[in-house]
Amino acid sequence: MVDIPVFTLNNGTRMPGVGLGCWMGEPGEEERAYNMCKKAIAIGYRHFDTAAGYGNEEAVGRAIRDSGIPREEFFITTKLINSPDTSVNEAFNKGFSDLNCEYIDSYLMHWPQAMGENGTLPPDQSPTFVECWQNMEKLMDTGKVKSIGVSNFSIKNLEILLPQCSIVPAVNQVESHPCLPQHELKAYCEAKGILMTAWAAIGRPGWHTTLPNILEEPTFKAIADKHNAEVVQVLLSWAVQRGTPAFPKTENEARMKTNISLITLDEDEMDVLDNFHKKPGMHTSLAGSSLHKPDGTVFGWEYRHLGWNMTIGGLVVSE
Repeated sequence: MVDIPVFTLNNGTRMPGVGLGCWMGEPGEEERAYNMCKKAIAIGYRHFDTAAGYGNEEAVGRAIRDSGIPREEFFITTKLINSPDTSVNEAFNKGFSDLNCEYIDSYLMHWPQAMGENGTLPPDQSPTFVECWQNMEKLMDTGKVKSIGVSNFSIKNLEILLPQCSIVPAVNQVESHPCLPQHELKAYCEAKGILMTAWAAIGRPGWHTTLPNILEEPTFKAIADKHNAEVVQVLLSWAVQRGTPAFPKTENEARMKTNISLITLDEDEMDVLDNFHKKPGMHTSLAGSSLHKPDGTVFGWEYRHLGWNMTIGGLVVSE
């Protein structure tokens, strides 16, 4: 069995530090998702990160059930869809039913934006993310979910949310990698007892031609060579070693094995990765136009609403 570090959330729930991201690049692709998860389970993966918006919760749950491995060995993260037609309770129950895996380990508010019949609602229009969170808190009384958290929340929006919470989010899942380490946000989350976890921990290689491919960065290749390892192992080891669980996605069995095989980086190597974003042009989101729109919005909100200090219409982030 692969030895994967485990993190303890603020309510005592234990989360494996490396999981498999289940976004397939477009909603659905259920059989691809099923086969990917089935291979990953055989290799030793026990944490699966999906979402209602990915359209494959049923396939992920089916792969887990079909493995024959006891449910308690798995950690399942899924996320609330911001649909205009669905209440928090209805959305949760649909995901719970589709997964069909007894309980959900971590249920996240996928984005702070809410949708109305005519599109994304302004930040102050009901239902706000505070109202959404207060409804999510009620899910804890059902016994169907072990922890709740948020995703893509900034310090600004956590400052709005936390005073209204009865339950402090266990997790905040955000884009984080050496080009966007989110040091300030990570420190803030830690001070509040929130575990920051990382999506796009290895960037998005192959998605964009104008953004850095950190898997080809010579600085990281030199570190990998010292350890007789791959760059992806350096990136994921840095993420986990600094305390941010990560969820790389691949359908390739060889890469699955590599992604889950961590190495130990020394203090100088960690420092190189921590400060890589300070190089000219390297402090940036790697999500590209799939997230950042030319008008400086993300799913209908301006960066100022999200609490992201970015150049309007661009990708350069100022941390």
